Amino acid sequence: MADLLYLVAGLALLLAVILPRLLQHVWLSPPLVLVLVGLGLGATPIADRVRFDPVKNGPIVEHVTELTVLIALMGVGLAIDRPIDLRSLASIRRWSPAWRLLAVTMPLCIAGVALLGWAAGIAPAAALLLGAVLAPTDPVLASDVQVGAPTDPDAVESIEEIDEHDEVRFALSSEAGLNDGLAFPFVYAAILLATTSALGWGDLAHWVSWYLLGKIAVGVLAGLVVGWGLGKVAFGARSEPLRLAEHGESLLALAALLTAYGASEVCGGYGFLSVFTCALSVRATERHHEYHRAMHEVVERLERLLTLLVLLVLGVAMSRGLLAHLDWRAAGLALALVFVVRPAAGMAALAGTRSPSGGRLTGRERLAIAFFGVRGVGSVYYLAYAVGHADFAEARWLWSAVAFTIVLSVIVHGVLATPVMRHLEGRRAARGRRALD
Repeated sequence: MADLLYLVAGLALLLAVILPRLLQHVWLSPPLVLVLVGLGLGATPIADRVRFDPVKNGPIVEHVTELTVLIALMGVGLAIDRPIDLRSLASIRRWSPAWRLLAVTMPLCIAGVALLGWAAGIAPAAALLLGAVLAPTDPVLASDVQVGAPTDPDAVESIEEIDEHDEVRFALSSEAGLNDGLAFPFVYAAILLATTSALGWGDLAHWVSWYLLGKIAVGVLAGLVVGWGLGKVAFGARSEPLRLAEHGESLLALAALLTAYGASEVCGGYGFLSVFTCALSVRATERHHEYHRAMHEVVERLERLLTLLVLLVLGVAMSRGLLAHLDWRAAGLALALVFVVRPAAGMAALAGTRSPSGGRLTGRERLAIAFFGVRGVGSVYYLAYAVGHADFAEARWLWSAVAFTIVLSVIVHGVLATPVMRHLEGRRAARGRRALD
């Protein structure tokens, strides 16, 4: 078993280095290739020695995917150029696409999947869990439609120029960074529904006050405090050895990630939210510095390695029985989410949205934001967490449904991401040229 793990890890590392460059001009995403490679490995005698059961191996799945999502959240937070100042209404408005997607699209997706599942005969707790698990978009697998590395400060003339100018990428990145933590209240609601015979008004009030509001506030506050403190030390400490930015010590990103997550969890908050807000806070401390690019590079490489390892294992597991409980209900819910529920909810949320320049987002841009709600590693984590904290009779069916949805998303979104983003960027460039004429 150990030697096989070395082989899989070696393949993941090799592919992590090769695939991004190899596929940069091809309409195939690295996640799609990795899932196919995993399926291929699963069909060989090598995989006969693997007995991967997501229910029995739930704690391992939970912690590996948890770390993968955390690293991805730190990377996305460091990469977003658009500043946010909670004391400025104008700054908050510049994040309007993110707030709309969180406040409208995400609840509609949870409700849509849950109601469809309930109508198809799934128990209410399992239906709600499926909706909560599949609602958040993924910061791990959506790299093709998200923002790139932080802007190089040497490439701009002033700090005011460091901003996001691609509304589609900004909206999808900010949404993925925030909604991974905001899915937790609904996961807890499903766990509560599965473990409590009769829910009363007291249970509902506790869920709203603590799980929906309190834990979110604690998570955001912990991330802001940790990020602000570490940023002040790294960029402006009086003691020269503590000014890590001057030394280019990029491992601060991992220290910040672990500290923010640990502080939030110890205080009872949502750690995913804390990590993302910590990254934003570190970035805000000193925006015009190349140190952010160094930290992002370290995080990005770790994220790439863990992501590809998870996808290889997912592909192997799919060929070894992970989809054994897939039925028409699971397949139908996955198709409905990817092609109907998410796009419709996204378009409803983005109606009338304006870009920071003052113009409305085009119909194509709104449709791209609404459609590219990539599902991935975060869904695996949430399901592993929920199944480990409550007894769901439909656990194996849920695993098959989630795995099928992830693969469907990887295929559909992975194939369409490159051509769609190039098309939108071409139209944006053409509009810019016309404005100059």
